[in-house]
Amino acid sequence: MMNLPLNVDFTGKVVVVTGAGGVLCGDMARAYAQAGAKVAALDLNEEAVKKLAGELTAEGYVCKGYKANVLEPEALEAVHQQVLADLGPCDILVNGAGGNNPRATTDNEYQHEAKEGQKSFFDLDAGGVDFVFKLNFQGTLLPTQAFAKDMVARGSGNILNISSMNAYIPLTKIPAYSGAKAAISNFTQWLATHFAGSGIRCNAIAPGFLVSNQNRALLFNPDGTPTARSAKILNGTPMGRFVDSEELLGGVFFLTDDRAASAITGVVLPIDCGFAAYSGV
Repeated sequence: MMNLPLNVDFTGKVVVVTGAGGVLCGDMARAYAQAGAKVAALDLNEEAVKKLAGELTAEGYVCKGYKANVLEPEALEAVHQQVLADLGPCDILVNGAGGNNPRATTDNEYQHEAKEGQKSFFDLDAGGVDFVFKLNFQGTLLPTQAFAKDMVARGSGNILNISSMNAYIPLTKIPAYSGAKAAISNFTQWLATHFAGSGIRCNAIAPGFLVSNQNRALLFNPDGTPTARSAKILNGTPMGRFVDSEELLGGVFFLTDDRAASAITGVVLPIDCGFAAYSGV
């Protein structure tokens, strides 16, 4: 059982979490279930979300796992109908699906450091860049199209997107991911405005640096020692450490609680150990 950060009661709420097969969004799905919600855990990795749902059900919570490709509108609508039948209409949508791709990442931080045989800016794969933008931006837009219909019909609901520190100032090596997350922050504001008259709030969190399966190779050498990139990150983080995935949950709960955050919409909340606040001097 997780130690929940806030005493928020989501009993009766249907929470849909995309990307729930991963560590971060899996933790979010688990936290919502422990707080009383009926959770629909969506991921392309069906085995992962079925395992999560099985564990939570065995613990006495309500969670169902669904295979879902966030880039396929028809498949998403089919899952939407399944969730309606199993749990009911969506109250809270967490758009957690996203990520980077090696084909859209350079090997060096600066062009003048590029060596023969390494992938420079000029070697970035157009298909890889396109995939990263689709996965992050359309992977947020399309689930919102599917599940926000329930919210519009009832005149209430919450959408929570996942932005990033990259959205404020782009990080070296990952231009596509940085640009895609900037688009998520912008889209969060757009959705907040678009749905304001429909009783729907839309916000985002911008996690700082966490250690995940996706970025582990960038942060740690094969022998487990920190890379030079890790040293730069921690030197630029006032608290001098990485963020733990469970430290995101307070912001997630706060922003999606209609009592605590009833007048908050269109914000992107950094949860970053101070990284966005530090100028470097």
